[in-house]
Amino acid sequence: MEPHYHINLFWSDEDACWIADVPDLKPCSAHGRSRAEALANVDNAIEGWLEVATENGMPIPEPRYRPAIYATA
Repeated sequence: MEPHYHINLFWSDEDACWIADVPDLKPCSAHGRSRAEALANVDNAIEGWLEVATENGMPIPEPRYRPAIYATA
């Protein structure tokens, strides 16, 4: 089963686009002209990140990041 990683999605005035980044997979991010495009692009980035890590024998991090309001004890 594919891990479900948290994705931060935000507008960047500096870059004039939407940014989607994955805190658990450093550095893994993507951008797009719309929120939907940024999310589609970050899905591809996650897939690529995991593929390269696997090919190089790197550990695959478990999803850990959750905003404080969603964290459980």
